[in-house]
Amino acid sequence: MWNLLNFDNPFGELRNLHSEVNKLFNSYGSSTQAYPAVNIYGDEEELTVLAEIPGIKKEDIDLTVQGDKLTIEGERKKEENKENVVHREERGYGKFIRTFSLPYDVENEKITAKYKKGILEVTLPRAETSKPQKIKVLTE
Repeated sequence: MWNLLNFDNPFGELRNLHSEVNKLFNSYGSSTQAYPAVNIYGDEEELTVLAEIPGIKKEDIDLTVQGDKLTIEGERKKEENKENVVHREERGYGKFIRTFSLPYDVENEKITAKYKKGILEVTLPRAETSKPQKIKVLTE
């Protein structure tokens, strides 16, 4: 890490600052920064989405499906700490939103969501109209 009070080599410090700013912008928007982290898997019958969102009340989670998009949004509220001095604060807080394209249409009325031990599990049954249909070939 660089030190702005080092006047012995101001150009070296400027290079360090430039490097740190580049790191910041290079990591912005990368998949490692996405929150919440999710796994999405499925078969011909349904999709399952598992999202890690510990420390959030289920009332602070909103799920919507519109067309072929699933959106998870919510808010982790900052814990007020008026009695102690904060020495390190790494846990993020604030609003989040993630939207995912679904590989096929789902039955909106049959979607279920469970939240247990910080894991949100959303089950999205596949719509009958989006399942492959076998067509019988007739002879004349």
